Amino acid sequence: MYICYIDESGTSDIPGNTSHFVLAGISVPVWHWKRCDSEVETIKNKYDTGGIEIHVGWMLRPYKEQLDIVEFENLPYQQRRAQVSSLRKAEILRLQRANNPKLLKQTKKNFKKTEAYVHLTFEERKNLVFDLAECISNWGFARIFAECIDKIFFDPSRANHTIDEQAFEQLVSRFEQYLQNISRGPGPDNLGMLVHDNNSTIEKKHTDLMKKFYQKGTLWTKVNNIIETPLFVDSQLTSMVQIADICAYALRRYLENNENELFDLIFQRADRIDTVVVGVRHFSQGGCKCKICDAHKRKICLD
Repeated sequence: MYICYIDESGTSDIPGNTSHFVLAGISVPVWHWKRCDSEVETIKNKYDTGGIEIHVGWMLRPYKEQLDIVEFENLPYQQRRAQVSSLRKAEILRLQRANNPKLLKQTKKNFKKTEAYVHLTFEERKNLVFDLAECISNWGFARIFAECIDKIFFDPSRANHTIDEQAFEQLVSRFEQYLQNISRGPGPDNLGMLVHDNNSTIEKKHTDLMKKFYQKGTLWTKVNNIIETPLFVDSQLTSMVQIADICAYALRRYLENNENELFDLIFQRADRIDTVVVGVRHFSQGGCKCKICDAHKRKICLD
């Protein structure tokens, strides 16, 4: 049995506020699950974030309050938290008096999403993410599947489905074909299960799609090895879904900003047949010269 943990990065809205939408899954054999979870928690504990959700998009951004605290990096964690909290309370009060409800709402959201990481400097937050990415790169048993869609070149009327529907169908197809490939030969088939970050807007859509795939297959393959409909879980409580978040983020940031360092670690685990990457695709204009397209260009299936 193999479990594929799924998360997304960017928005599927067109145009939205990102140029790409990425749906990524990382598959691990169930007999390695405990090891993976333990290694992730060990790294998180190193940075005093044990039991805390890792959300890279909120971690890898500057926190203005830290810059306003003298010698912030030399303070112990407890003092860092206390001083940032004090400055943030003052900012909320200031915005309430300024009668700017839109900015107040956004600021409260920003503070809530980043509260768990305020004791870490930007460099420490970056090191935490890269330690996790390096850990993933060493999981030789893991495989990454992803559909990375450049929304500039996606036409919903021609595709006859939405961006997130295409991404999900592609990911399911690649995971299914991976399970079929490793099941060849004597012995029982290898089965897989999808575990998705809980998202109320797509839960019913992806469940209905999966039921359709069981009945009719995807555009590229019959679905015989993936069992059940996707299980939707709270990413705050599931470390491996947080790892899928890192994978999706690394892929999107490489494509949008040419950020290589995190991508190069993650991309080592993309599913391959021989030297050809078959697990990750960049849906873009012809002639794209990115690392994904270059590694994918000799692909012989799913296109």
